[in-house]
Amino acid sequence: MKNKSIIYTALALIVGMASACTNLDENAYDVIPAEKFYTNKNEVISAVLRPYTHANAWVTPSGQDGWWRLAELSADQLAWPTKGPHGEDGGKWKRLHYHSWTVDEAGINNAWALMYAGVGYCNDPIANIGSRDISAMGITQQEKDEYIAELKLLRAFHYLKLMDLFGNIPLSTTIVDPANPILPNTTSRKDVFAFIEKEIKDNINNVPKLSRAQLGRMSQASGYAMLVELYLNAEVWTGTARWDDCIAAADKLINNEGGGQNGSMALDPNISDQFKNTNDLSKEVIFSIAYDFTRAKFEPSWTGEFYHFAQRDIYGGGRNGNDGIVLIPGVYTTFETDDLRKTNWLLFGPQFKFTDPTAPVEGTVEYAGKPLSFVDNIQKNTKNSTVTNMSEGEENSGVRFNKYKLGNSLPGLVNGVRVEPDPNYNNTDWNVYRLTWIYFAKAEAIMRKNGGAATADAVTLINTCKQRAYTAATWPAHAYTTVSLTLDELLAERGREFIFEGFRRDDLIRFGKFSNTKWWDHEISTPTRSLYPIPQRQRDFNPKLTQNPGY
Repeated sequence: MKNKSIIYTALALIVGMASACTNLDENAYDVIPAEKFYTNKNEVISAVLRPYTHANAWVTPSGQDGWWRLAELSADQLAWPTKGPHGEDGGKWKRLHYHSWTVDEAGINNAWALMYAGVGYCNDPIANIGSRDISAMGITQQEKDEYIAELKLLRAFHYLKLMDLFGNIPLSTTIVDPANPILPNTTSRKDVFAFIEKEIKDNINNVPKLSRAQLGRMSQASGYAMLVELYLNAEVWTGTARWDDCIAAADKLINNEGGGQNGSMALDPNISDQFKNTNDLSKEVIFSIAYDFTRAKFEPSWTGEFYHFAQRDIYGGGRNGNDGIVLIPGVYTTFETDDLRKTNWLLFGPQFKFTDPTAPVEGTVEYAGKPLSFVDNIQKNTKNSTVTNMSEGEENSGVRFNKYKLGNSLPGLVNGVRVEPDPNYNNTDWNVYRLTWIYFAKAEAIMRKNGGAATADAVTLINTCKQRAYTAATWPAHAYTTVSLTLDELLAERGREFIFEGFRRDDLIRFGKFSNTKWWDHEISTPTRSLYPIPQRQRDFNPKLTQNPGY
């Protein structure tokens, strides 16, 4: 049984947690004045945990226009093409793919609003817990200090992702009075970076180490992972490289100084444990969005983005999706045939029912009543078309997501053996940081320091991770050497290892291949597209906000 339902059984009470600078246009029908809240430990914990449940909306592919969609659907691995009558959605997915978004883009504004709402959910308990006596709240001084430090780390995480997407952004660390809001000025990306770095360093030693009790919450390990991300991208975000700092922060995690949710932190022995419905037992997960369907009925939100209309037949569960996001044609072939990630994390070819592997899954639209087979292309095969682009898809177009596993809620057959319903069905956590990513970041920092050339240490770091994707018999042919591990190959391997995990846009920008590279149905854009525009709706609300160049 998972030790994480506390996050979702906490009181769902919101206490004036207005966004720092975002007009959310929401009406509060049940409001408890702050002076009548924070009166016992349960209420304090409820306020501390509220930003985590909100993070589900913007950190993961949640069915909302959060950070994840902007981070992945503008890059060279994933797309949401129009498939027959589905997925046009006003052209929003095409504009992300083509880098032709505008300042009035609703999806970009929604991402901004969701993230700043999260900032507000942090600011409120920081102020209210900080201003109250511990005896009135029923907590100890140590708990008070830890809660405030935890919330400051979580707020820093929000600002890190906002800075990533938008560059120069407003900073607010106080509760906004809706009747008399003080609108913040734009803060430079360099200064936001410095604020985040200081917040992490000032608070990292005041939060618990990662453990089962801290599952799905900010910990010392989460803080070190954020520092790794900051320093890995420092040259892009501030103009000054911080490779030594990146290596030092990575070593904190590699050397187990930040704790581990199941004892000592370590790479899992295979490529599956981090993505199962028991991935709360993974030794390498550092920070995740935790789900507990079994006890709290809080289920993963990413199925709608990735699952076909008939997906439940494929995996024996109860959830279908919108037949949305697929691999861009050709990405599937970047995985070697004997790469276990290709067969384990991706769905390709004819699909069969979990309950009867001899029975094909049938399509529901163009292939209604016909066997469903996912293809590595996006085109109207029913019309014998040779055109392939974001507008020409059908329900079977594109290789599909299979990285995270929900498990099965129905009995089925696997390799001829009957499988009973999974008691952990639908409990799969979404990883934000995992130790494999830290290994890759350290290897890249080492190579950058070495003029782009791999050292023996960098090769060992990458090979240690990659080896899990091959059998003992096939691995030797795929091991990197200091010659074969170039920066271009590192970028390619990052794509294979971290597909779907939200890092591809940053990787392309850091490697200089985001705006000046063609892929499939995407032409070269302009360097200014490495930042999203400050949404016009936010500038109308706050005239102090400065628009990014090129918009």
